[in-house]
Amino acid sequence: METRELRYFVAVAEELHFGRAAHRLGIAQPPLSRAIQKLERRLGAALLDRTSRSVMLTEAGSVLLVEGRAALDAVDAAERRTRRAALSATGRPALTLVTKASASRELLAKLLDAYAAEPGAVPVDVLLCGPAEQERLLREGRADVALLHHPFDSAAGLHTEELGTEGQVAVLPAGHPLTVRAHVHMADITGLPGLPLPRWPNPDGSYPPGPGPRVRDHAQLLQLVALGRACAVSPESCRAELHGDLAAVPVLDAPQVTTLIAWPPHSRSRAVADLVRTALRLP
Repeated sequence: METRELRYFVAVAEELHFGRAAHRLGIAQPPLSRAIQKLERRLGAALLDRTSRSVMLTEAGSVLLVEGRAALDAVDAAERRTRRAALSATGRPALTLVTKASASRELLAKLLDAYAAEPGAVPVDVLLCGPAEQERLLREGRADVALLHHPFDSAAGLHTEELGTEGQVAVLPAGHPLTVRAHVHMADITGLPGLPLPRWPNPDGSYPPGPGPRVRDHAQLLQLVALGRACAVSPESCRAELHGDLAAVPVLDAPQVTTLIAWPPHSRSRAVADLVRTALRLP
């Protein structure tokens, strides 16, 4: 199959309307219809059920939509990685590292300093993202390596190495009664009057139901906690970001957080390998 045919089919399958798909692709409708028919003949399978009023995917079409999206994403990622590799020969940044905003700041600073001191080190671009976006950016070829945090981030299909494990703390407004305790449990902070736990976005951008405020990054969350609008459960290392209006108390039964360095399994980049080796040597 040609990538052009796949792009045509995915557009029709997502729009379920030949006219809208043609407009989206910037082509006329008749050649789009002919391309889909040619693809069906080549595969020996009907991909779409067409009537005068509707277009629906067949079972085979549903399979090709999933596989086609993955294939097109891989092609786009390969193009981006190739362009970035070509740019590296001109002195442009050759490595992009992605991490959540406000996460692992101390570790990231140590890693970048240690790698910059290595012979043959290349410039590193740091891309800050929202929660759970690192895996997607790696798969799309927009980043070469990522810092992930298990169990919050998915590392499915990626190569990883562990960089460290830490406990979690409850972040509360300074002066809250719980801040005088040596430790708390999750039951102590779940349902605190006036201090709900936050709601983080799902991978599709929607938010789970609940009373907590919607948040997109850790800095926003800390501001809400300081204002007495929420509480939070965060990795122990977040203490370095807390100011006098916030306090942290260890949460004994919160899951431990493991920081991972991750990269795509097909990566053959020497710079990525050198960065990973540097990360594993950090104290």
